[in-house]
Amino acid sequence: MKSGREDLPVALVLGAAVWPGGEASPTLRRRALEGARLWHAGTVRAVVGCGGVGVHPPAEAALIVEICQQAGVPARDLHREARSTTTEENIRFALPILERLAAREVVVVSERYHLPRALLVARRAGLVARGAAPSFRGADPASQLRAAAREVVAYGWYALRGKGR
Repeated sequence: MKSGREDLPVALVLGAAVWPGGEASPTLRRRALEGARLWHAGTVRAVVGCGGVGVHPPAEAALIVEICQQAGVPARDLHREARSTTTEENIRFALPILERLAAREVVVVSERYHLPRALLVARRAGLVARGAAPSFRGADPASQLRAAAREVVAYGWYALRGKGR
């Protein structure tokens, strides 16, 4: 008998910085908790943490999975893509996991300013995608503003260069 969750999309939680000592940055923590919230709400059936090792170990995906587990998401519904270092790689390297899960629809979890570019890449990769952003609670307004300004340029670059195809 089916549980009904098989038809739900899968959350792709995109990585963010890991701080010294292996601590999740506030951005990474907020994204992971949004993925867990979506799972608990019954909006998604699984969570894929995306992101490799940046400046500081461990891989972003490992911390996403750890935070989701601490938030009560069972290990069977958690997956990790731990090689990527860019938005394009987050999506591309997650495709084999999504294929194993028979998932063509995803909910991309990232900051509001980052979602347009992330969704562009996901759709170019052939996914049916929508976005979900964590609350701004706990976010540094100045760093959010700087990142949003950077994202305008990055979106243009991805759109013009055909990134994600």
